[in-house]
Amino acid sequence: MQVEEYLSAETLQARVRELAAEIERDFPDPDEPLLLVGVLKGACLFLADIVRAINRSVEIDFVAISSYGAATTTSGEVRILKDLDAAVHGKHVIIVEDILDTGLTLRFSYLIEALKARHAASVRVCVLLDKPSRRRVDLHADYRGFEIPDAFVVGYGMDYAEKYRNLPYVGILKLEAPE
Repeated sequence: MQVEEYLSAETLQARVRELAAEIERDFPDPDEPLLLVGVLKGACLFLADIVRAINRSVEIDFVAISSYGAATTTSGEVRILKDLDAAVHGKHVIIVEDILDTGLTLRFSYLIEALKARHAASVRVCVLLDKPSRRRVDLHADYRGFEIPDAFVVGYGMDYAEKYRNLPYVGILKLEAPE
């Protein structure tokens, strides 16, 4: 397998700063509790960068929900691996995720509904990558980094079978054709 660079580290960081500015505009009051919830493991690097780029007080927490395993397509089954530690009641919550496509729609729907049921003041979604061509359900991100084509991407926290997360850029994974 080979990885072809798609979004450079510099391009990613520039867009992260823009997304942070959008969040600051929407939540300017530093007394309003703002909780960013990173979806492990893929969004960990994106969350770390966006939190550092936001110039106001924020809390962070993590959830782990899986629908892929070691495959390149979703299994359709959602497994909760780690729930939130922080209380969300009365807080503005932003779910920070690496990618939004058909396979992750179940994950977003679950998280959004769970946070609303816990009486969050508001729930928004921030994704680094969006694949609208694969969408089967009407779901959108409030904050969106990049629209990408239907390709399997890795790097900047995203993986294939736990590999490639450490790449500083987003790359397209080129699967080798069987001989």
